[in-house]
Amino acid sequence: MQEITRLFDFPYFQLEKFPLDNALVTKYNGEWVTTSTQEYVDKANAISRALLRMGIGANDKIALISMTNRTEWNIMDIGVLQLGAQNVPIYPTISEEDYAYVLNHSESKYCFVSCAEVYEKVKAIKAQVPSLIEVYSFDEVPGCKNWEEVLELGADNSNQNEVEKLKEVVKADDLATLIYTSGTTGKPKGVMLSHMNIVSNALESSERLPIADGSVRALSFLPVCHVYERMLMYLYQYRSVAIYFAESLETISDNLKETEPHVMTAVPRLLEKVYDKIIAKGNDLSGIKKKLFFWAVKVGLRFEPYGQNGWWYEQQLKWARKLIFSKWKAGLGGNLALIASGSAALQPRLARIFNAAEMGVMEGYGLTETSPVISVNDMRNGGFKIGTVGRPIGRTDVKIAEDGEICIKGPQVMLGYYKDPEKTAEVIKDGYFHTGDIGELDADGFLKITDRKKQMFKTSGGKYVAPQLLENRFKQSQFIEQIMVVGEGEKMPAAIIQPNYEFLYDWADKNNITFGENSDIVVNDQILAKYQEEVDLANESFAKWEKVKQFRLTPDVWSVDDGHLTPTMKLRRKIIKEKYIALYNDIYGRRT
Repeated sequence: MQEITRLFDFPYFQLEKFPLDNALVTKYNGEWVTTSTQEYVDKANAISRALLRMGIGANDKIALISMTNRTEWNIMDIGVLQLGAQNVPIYPTISEEDYAYVLNHSESKYCFVSCAEVYEKVKAIKAQVPSLIEVYSFDEVPGCKNWEEVLELGADNSNQNEVEKLKEVVKADDLATLIYTSGTTGKPKGVMLSHMNIVSNALESSERLPIADGSVRALSFLPVCHVYERMLMYLYQYRSVAIYFAESLETISDNLKETEPHVMTAVPRLLEKVYDKIIAKGNDLSGIKKKLFFWAVKVGLRFEPYGQNGWWYEQQLKWARKLIFSKWKAGLGGNLALIASGSAALQPRLARIFNAAEMGVMEGYGLTETSPVISVNDMRNGGFKIGTVGRPIGRTDVKIAEDGEICIKGPQVMLGYYKDPEKTAEVIKDGYFHTGDIGELDADGFLKITDRKKQMFKTSGGKYVAPQLLENRFKQSQFIEQIMVVGEGEKMPAAIIQPNYEFLYDWADKNNITFGENSDIVVNDQILAKYQEEVDLANESFAKWEKVKQFRLTPDVWSVDDGHLTPTMKLRRKIIKEKYIALYNDIYGRRT
């Protein structure tokens, strides 16, 4: 069995060890279309042969921009990497200006897009990118060349020996990909990740995946342009997990029922939404059914792993699972046993309730610069502790600096930022990568994240406030969809809140509160009184100087497209503050 040292070794390893008929599965025109491991490898080789004929060689850059995860992306990825060239994945939802910046900064020669929407954005800035020779689309798009033309160009295998020669000279430490961080401020930074960075991460993270090789399905929907989902793709290939690609975030519920996956990845926001919808259904019940439902929820919210709550609790949990939680699981396909959660902090209550329902949410932690996993929980062998991000994965040295910053050393640490040695030197010091996160290691070796170093702020009274801790607690309210805690240099912490409008409209209707639109509801006295109740309740968890003293509601729904959120659903704090500067000034009694 060949050793895996480069990213393109993964599909060959699968082909040799446990080939699948359904290695990659995408839905086209209402039908799930499978690609076998053999087809995957064959098509990747055809892409390599074609790219060679198109003038691509070692260290050339190919950009991939897709609105959804799909089979073509993975085939292109392997086809590019085999030549010693680099794959530059780009978030589809960034601005045209950022498209131009990334394509120019990376000097990408070709660009492969998913659909008309992305093509139009690339076409609009193509003239600004002198290195860009041509654009190809996976979908049929009028006026755009189709990727099938590239496959046809590679059908002639007479230059396969050249591909093999180029594969042989690709080393583990060679650059594999440039991943441009979405960034909450400023221009994106190109994170240089080598083959070994991501290979080591996939192999070490695989040790935390409690599945049997070759008999498991995964549903993939988080953006593959982000290293989190992409690393999981390689891990799935290593473990011969069949990968089904969700059509979109909107169809996730249907896709779960259609594919019945055993494993998937998620961000906390998605789990919050799933939980809120389940609770909303419970609120619509009546009589004994409603009482049973909320009894089960109460049991679930007390969950601790490994029977720590004792015999009587375990008996209650058994009945809660049989009567209520089994229906929750069935609603998500019926087989879901593991959900890897990352990208942002997970509320402990969600870890409790999903694990009580036997859908094992395992929280992990990492950054793009660490390929990405640093630590992750594992339900086996006492490796799971709620409220932590698990123990560090193998070959990873984590130390906590004097100021609480998490610093790491390991094979997953990036090569550096592309064309930016100064920024690289700022974060890689004394052989350790400085994460910018604050945390602690407990006596059992579990890592706990307490805040972002850069996001902690001081009030004018000199007290430190960790906004993420507050935000996570406040989002436990069903009335709050998004929240940003503010107050740097001010006399007190405050918050700008985006209501959960779906829940709020339903609540207002039940309480006979009528209004015209969102801009009316956010100034309605009864609504504001209700939000004050929710704020007061959440504030009970915090010290006097940390409490949110005032808040304002926004009429807009915060989104990636409108710039409120990064593609991984993190707050763009600077932009949100700018958008709502009038609300901010009103909180602190300033005139605009």
